[in-house]
Amino acid sequence: MHQAVDQIEHIRPSRKKPIFPVNEQLRQYLVTHGREIKLPAAYNDLLRFTYSIPLKDKFGKNTLWETVSYDMRESQWLRDSLVKIYAVLKTEGDLSFISHLDVARIDFCSFGNSQPFRIRIVNKFNDNYDHYYIKQADASRIYGLELEHLLSPNRITFLTNRNTLIEEHIPGIPGDVFAEDHLHNPITKQTLCR
Repeated sequence: MHQAVDQIEHIRPSRKKPIFPVNEQLRQYLVTHGREIKLPAAYNDLLRFTYSIPLKDKFGKNTLWETVSYDMRESQWLRDSLVKIYAVLKTEGDLSFISHLDVARIDFCSFGNSQPFRIRIVNKFNDNYDHYYIKQADASRIYGLELEHLLSPNRITFLTNRNTLIEEHIPGIPGDVFAEDHLHNPITKQTLCR
C-alpha cells in the first residue's frame, strides 16, 4: 500500500491555487448568457458521501480518484438529480429521454484545486457512457471556460448554480497520464516543438 501511495505522491501538486469566489458582475454575466441556472443538486450535496474506495486504472494502478458511495436515502435522490443535471447539460433540459439513463459511478478527486466529482452516466440500453464534472465554482476557472468557448471553434458547455460549477467532459488524455506516459517521449517533444 505504501508503494501505491508513494507513486501517487510524486505527481501530486505541492501547492494549490486558491478558489476565487464568483462576484456579482460575473454572476450577472452568467445569468445574462444562460450559464447560471437552478439545478436539482449542488456541489455540497455530493460532499455527504459515507465512504470511498480508491479507483484503479486498467493496469491496476491507483489513480487520483476515489469512487464514493452514499446512504440509501441520499443515493436515490442524488441519482435522479444527477441524471436531470446531465439532461440540462446535454439537451437544454429535455427530460423525455432520461428514463434509460442512470448514474453508474460517482468519483471524487481530493487533490484537485476544485476537488471535483466526476459523474459517469450510462445508457441502460447499450451500456454507452459519458462523464460530466461537478466542482466548486471558481471565478478563474469560469473565466477560462468562457474565454475558451468564445475563442475556440469547439463549443464549451458549462453551467453554474451559486457555488457549483457543472462542466461537460472534454475528451483527451488526463494531464497526469500525459505527464507520466507521454511528456518525455521524443515523438511528443517533436510534436510540441513544432
